[in-house]
Amino acid sequence: MKKIENAFTGLEAAIVLIAFVVVAAVFSYVMLGAGFFTAQEAQSVVHTGMGQAASSIEVVGDVYGFNDTVDPVAINKISYTISLTSGNQPMDIARARVTLATPDSRDILSLNSTTGTATPSAGEWAVTKIFDEVNEGDLVLDPNEKFQITVMTPTGGDIGPDTRFTISMQPEVGAMTTVVKTTPADIKGVNILR
Repeated sequence: MKKIENAFTGLEAAIVLIAFVVVAAVFSYVMLGAGFFTAQEAQSVVHTGMGQAASSIEVVGDVYGFNDTVDPVAINKISYTISLTSGNQPMDIARARVTLATPDSRDILSLNSTTGTATPSAGEWAVTKIFDEVNEGDLVLDPNEKFQITVMTPTGGDIGPDTRFTISMQPEVGAMTTVVKTTPADIKGVNILR
């Protein structure tokens, strides 16, 4: 008797075809998932980069140098006003890292978190005045708000005449803001720094 095996061959072919379809579906799912993950990571990188580039602060107006002694020979206090650049998100200034660099030294200044008219101690910086206050009692710089920053030189680190110095403010997110100025040849009690 002759056996006809056409049915088994068709069944085997169907099983192999189904196996290929299942493997192809799993492979395409994995590839699409990897593609979506990569696209999402790229989008995240773009948004983070835009946020860091956009969240910057700028110096508004003049930078002043002070010395309240009777016969001033060096500057020991520097004051300037900052605000957000146009169209940026609020920024927590309390998390900024402030450094003062002179030809002789480079010091990282600590934050005196007392907001108001009190002058910070030597080697500290503080927000001493808030203009156009949006939210009371915080050190978050909001749009249309300005902070007056006061920087005190470290003990023994007063800045003498004709000396170039740099104050750098590095916020937690965003571009660094630098103030590069030179003290005048004849130092008075109040000086506009150029």
